[in-house]
Amino acid sequence: MEDRMQSLSRRTFLRAGAALGGGIISAGMPLSQVIWAAEGKVLKVRSNGDLVTLDPAFVGQAEEVDLTNCIYSKLTRYKPGTEWGWELEAADKIEQVDPTHIRFRLKKGIKFSGDHGELTAKDVKFSFERVIKLNSPIKPQWGSLNHVELEDDYSGVIVFNAPFAAVWLVPLPYAVGQIVSEAAVTKATKDGGNFGVKPPAFSGPYVLADWKPNQYALLTRNPDWSGPKPGFDEIRILPIPDAKAAERAYQAGDVDFTVVGLDSLSAFKSNPPENTEIAERASTRYTWIGMNIDHPKLKDINVRKAIQWAINVPQVLDTAYDGQSIAATGIIPPGIVGHRAKTLIPPEGDLAKAKELLEKAGVNDLTLTLDCTNDSKTSAIAQTVQAQLSQVGISLVVNARDPGTFWSLGVESEGDSWKDVQLFIMTFSGLPDPYDYVTWFVQDQVGIWNWQRFRSQRFDELNAKGLSINDPNERAKLYQEMQDLMEDSGAFRFLNNETNPVMYRTTQMKAAMRPDGTPLYIDFQPA
Repeated sequence: MEDRMQSLSRRTFLRAGAALGGGIISAGMPLSQVIWAAEGKVLKVRSNGDLVTLDPAFVGQAEEVDLTNCIYSKLTRYKPGTEWGWELEAADKIEQVDPTHIRFRLKKGIKFSGDHGELTAKDVKFSFERVIKLNSPIKPQWGSLNHVELEDDYSGVIVFNAPFAAVWLVPLPYAVGQIVSEAAVTKATKDGGNFGVKPPAFSGPYVLADWKPNQYALLTRNPDWSGPKPGFDEIRILPIPDAKAAERAYQAGDVDFTVVGLDSLSAFKSNPPENTEIAERASTRYTWIGMNIDHPKLKDINVRKAIQWAINVPQVLDTAYDGQSIAATGIIPPGIVGHRAKTLIPPEGDLAKAKELLEKAGVNDLTLTLDCTNDSKTSAIAQTVQAQLSQVGISLVVNARDPGTFWSLGVESEGDSWKDVQLFIMTFSGLPDPYDYVTWFVQDQVGIWNWQRFRSQRFDELNAKGLSINDPNERAKLYQEMQDLMEDSGAFRFLNNETNPVMYRTTQMKAAMRPDGTPLYIDFQPA
């Protein structure tokens, strides 16, 4: 789930201390006061938020992954362009031996910084297996991984307990497939645990030269890098969570690459800034209203279904997205295997039907809470839903929270706040395989990512079965049924799959992105 992933990287996990108005621009700190390491070919970009961790086993935000892609190596990587695909990175060769074994051979000469030696198959084994050993919140992205067998210093076999069809487009080219130095991490953490925002060694084309929380992250060239030379001497990443502030920063010349808010897209398209390219990509982000089915007020499925029918999705999107977004048919977006043609409940809903369901439940004068982040877009969604539910006699109290507070609400390990969660607005983003959309809602994820506390044995069985099917049409039917099960539980009201417009200054760069508009900084080139 990246949102990023681009607000959450399939899964923004506990944005501790993140301030919505944070960052250099909104903090009022002129960029001219920042003393940068060097001048030269400089890439200035905006990210949606600040860093929580740079450990690949624990990253949860798209903005973290964008950075870690520059400082670590992976066996494979996503290709830039408009079609999803992958290519070799640290691997010289990689092949599927059989449904549960993948053999790889590393390129020689990839060095870790700080005299930590060459990247070897032992580091691959350590990196992949520690995700499982440490019970990382993103370990589902490794599916049925069992272990890595070593053949020699540069070769090994990745072994799975069961076929894992998502391996090529989910873990291998993504953050969870990034390789860290066993020697460096063990020295830094003693037990190989989470090293947070202090990487003990780098193996990519850049190193993290400086980081000021809520101000900037500065990447400079890695002097030990032996691969193709990246296009820029420095990458300056500015955390600007608010889209409007980011747009102002772009217009002021403080950043040269940023996402455009959907409510601003029409204006920028009709009157773009000088020397600016606006690219609209199909985002993998999805937004929905979730309901905690374990809460006493929401245990009756008729109440949950009444809420589903009372929410008019097109009205929500017109208000929050200025008509620049279409209603979702589920969590899997267009272009990904398993996308549904339509929802079970019409996007427009039906107030009369909602009232009938409430009468069936014997409920009246119902007051509920809705938790959400306190950005302008999400607040607009919340206010629209609040007005819609009032039409069927449901009073909705909106709790707009800072991200650091919000992202701990439904997590059992963070305390008992999950017991009080009722309705919430959630945004995830996924990777280009349907597995990465559905696996976060299995029963094992209750109290982690599955805040709805949705439980379905059939859903769990299909989640496992889908990874052993290669035929895309057969896989599609399976994932469509899974989304039917989610919607039929009454715990989900799907809102939208967003587009992801970005703008960048053509006099400064030739941008390189994944098909969903996510930047691949090491492929950017100077204009």
